[in-house]
Amino acid sequence: MLLTASIILLFAIDMAVGASGISPEEVISALCGQSASPAVEKIILHIRLPKAIVALLAGIALSVSGLQMQTLFRNPLAGPYVLGISSGASLGVAMVIIGAPLFSFGGTIPALGTAGAAWLGSAAVLLLISAASRRIRDIMVILILGMMLSSGVGAVVQILQYLSREDALKAYVIWTMGSLSDVDWLQMAILAPSVAAGLIMAAASVKGLNMLLFGEDYARTAGLDTGRCRTLIFISTTLLAGSVTAFCGPIGFIGMAIPHVARLIFDDSDHRVLLPASAMTGAAVMLACDIISKALILPVNAICSLLGIPVVIWLVMRNKSLNV
Repeated sequence: MLLTASIILLFAIDMAVGASGISPEEVISALCGQSASPAVEKIILHIRLPKAIVALLAGIALSVSGLQMQTLFRNPLAGPYVLGISSGASLGVAMVIIGAPLFSFGGTIPALGTAGAAWLGSAAVLLLISAASRRIRDIMVILILGMMLSSGVGAVVQILQYLSREDALKAYVIWTMGSLSDVDWLQMAILAPSVAAGLIMAAASVKGLNMLLFGEDYARTAGLDTGRCRTLIFISTTLLAGSVTAFCGPIGFIGMAIPHVARLIFDDSDHRVLLPASAMTGAAVMLACDIISKALILPVNAICSLLGIPVVIWLVMRNKSLNV
């Protein structure tokens, strides 16, 4: 109940905060279609409302994908960013933004092409990690492998940046800073269903995630089809992390830290509780980060990282360790 109230309050504040001073009464009038000023109505309905909805979707998607990765790999440091999934998505987007103009693949790339490239890039990295996890049992080795893949992807992106034209390079660098304001209603029609599909798959894998807490051997002997469950989790994570990265850029911290915050708040390891708890906590934190980024006029990714570092350090100092 407190999380729900916090999300509603933060959503309202996010709608009211911005470069233009708009009173709460004007915000409500614009949402109801009764605003006397066309300019205010345009700001609310076409700029602030889509941005607040994207903040909700991004917080939910990254938190749930991070929770799934931590449980699947039994690694408290796992997440889309750490294991290279977002890096793979970044490579796909770089191929579209930088590679297309560089190799004369065409002019304007539609939003579906960017999202598709991000999904393919994140899926490729995730499949490599999962294939290695079947042979390698040491979670630290898996973590190092993910970091190495991220470094390799970063090297390829740097080569593309070095060869790219100035306008394409500028567009990609701005994209890497993270932004919630570049998604219009047309792109929302792609982002929202993708996140919804990923969440449905995540909800369908809750029972399997609970079994995987005790290891794959236990889950297999308990009757779980681990291959099917793993595939479901992979597709869910690819849709969630890849879609957000495609439209909002690489946003760190949320996927790794929020599941631990949810475990701390609810003191429960049952994914029937943790999944909605992580989603709601991530939504509230992402809205707060968006409010701060607008107030300070800074990239949202920088705010997420600056807020995330002290939270993770505090969690480690309080609990001595981060447990999945």
